[in-house]
Amino acid sequence: MPRRALGAAHRRVWHHRDARRPGARRRRSGGQTHAVIDKIAGALQSLGGRLDDVVRTRIYVSNLAHWEAVARAHGERFGAIQPANTLVEARLVGSEYLVEIEAEADVPDARAE
Repeated sequence: MPRRALGAAHRRVWHHRDARRPGARRRRSGGQTHAVIDKIAGALQSLGGRLDDVVRTRIYVSNLAHWEAVARAHGERFGAIQPANTLVEARLVGSEYLVEIEAEADVPDARAE
């Protein structure tokens, strides 16, 4: 999927990523979760934000059996931030996708300019 991060007038950012890279080997769900969050952090940084600005995440897992590893990795990265969160099982595009995450962040205007 192409990298997507959009800034709006009120600096709310939506970002939806997966961990697949061209030619990359399949990763475990916890590792994919960290890779996705790294991509989200990079997109937020490009708009003047950071992970601390995330207020909501939505996690989609291809198999509900992965929920614990995904939730553990999410907690390692967002535990101190505590954004609202939803985790659901969904059919993802491609068998190599184990997790996709959508993040919403409020980037303060002072950092976004």
